[in-house]
Formats: sequence, C-alpha cells, structure tokens
Amino acid sequence: MRELLAPKFWLQKALQGLCLATLALAMMMTYGPTYGADVKTPVRILAFGDSLTAGYGLADLTDSFPVQLEKALKSKGHDVAVMPGGISGDTSSGGRSRLDWSLAEKPDAVIVELGGNDALRAIDPKITADNLNAIVRHIQEQGLPVLIVGMLAPPNLGRDFEDRFNAIYPKLAKDTGAPLYPFFLEGAITQPELMQNDHIHPNPQGVKVIVAKILPAVEKLVGQAEAHRAAAK
Repeated sequence: MRELLAPKFWLQKALQGLCLATLALAMMMTYGPTYGADVKTPVRILAFGDSLTAGYGLADLTDSFPVQLEKALKSKGHDVAVMPGGISGDTSSGGRSRLDWSLAEKPDAVIVELGGNDALRAIDPKITADNLNAIVRHIQEQGLPVLIVGMLAPPNLGRDFEDRFNAIYPKLAKDTGAPLYPFFLEGAITQPELMQNDHIHPNPQGVKVIVAKILPAVEKLVGQAEAHRAAAK
C-alpha cells in the first residue's frame, strides 16, 4: 500500500506507459501504411435509379437488380459490391435532389437509371434532359465513372413526345462522354412471362435477363473504376 502511494512508483508507471505508447506509434508508422495498402476493398457500384433498381413488386429483394447484378459480377471474378440506390416513383428531379446524399456513401462508380417515371407522367423532356445532364456531370466532377442507362417513352404519348424523350439519352452520352446502355428493360419488356402484371416492372426471371444483357457494359464500368483507383494511388 505504501508503494502505491509513493510518487516514485507512479513516475515509473507513467514512464512505462509513455514508452509503450511511443513503441505503438512507431509500429503504426512503420507497418500501418504497408498493411493498409495490402487490404483490397471491393469496387463499390451505386445503382442510382427508380423502382427498376429498387426492386418494386418483388416478394424477395434478393431478386432485385442490385443483388442479381452483384452476384453476376462476382461469378465473373469481379470483387464488387453493388449498392442499392433506387427509390420507387422517383423522377429525374427527385434523383437530382438526392444525389449528394447518395454519393455520400462513397461509391467508386455509378449506374444512372432514371427518367422512366418522367415519361409515364409526361414531364417535358427538356426538364428530364436538364436533370439527367446535371446528375451525370456532377458525378463526373467527383471523378467517378458513370454508366448512363436509357429508357424509352411509351408510344401512347404521341410521336412528338416519343421522339423528344428517346433522344435524351444518346445526346446525354455524346455531350458528357459517358457510356450509354440504351434501354434498361432490353430483353424483358417484350416478353410477358418476364414481366409483372403491371407490364412495367420485371419479375425475378426478367431481372435475370436484364442483368445478363447489361453485364458487359457494367464490367467495363468496373474496369474504369479499378483504373481510377490505381491512378489515385
């Protein structure tokens, strides 16, 4: 007990603690950066869109586009994590307003799938074009590769609207230099057995077909993200 009360005892303990802290700091400085460089984290892809990426109408969200896409990419040997960023009912305006919040998740690349609800609501294609242009350019300003996924207008809105809307995505790709996958629902929309009863959203098998179609384009996006990572080191 007397030893515990002695100033000399506490001074020795303090010096021992200081030595241990100094040793720990030296080890972190020596080994920390090397260890960190060896840790490989998956390429994080944000699937930024509406109900088509949110998995609307699916009983099990493991059947949704982000989950099936991640599985397909991993089966090809890619170390990836596909982050769900779809909100059912979202328009291009809604996507534009929440973009910074979604990018706060620190993706390495972004798939932009928006505009379908704009067409269904007959929103002026100029508004849709302006929003999508702002979204893609903002992503690019963050130094992130982006894949534009197009949509097609329903034919019941008239030829003029259809032509103006369908022209949005090719022009956006040309103006921004971002790659374009022309139509998200390619391979599924014309096959009733691959669609839900609303004839707008794919069922699990339809999502599988969509993923298989878009996979090569997303693999290129992963390659861009990996090259960007390497250049940043």
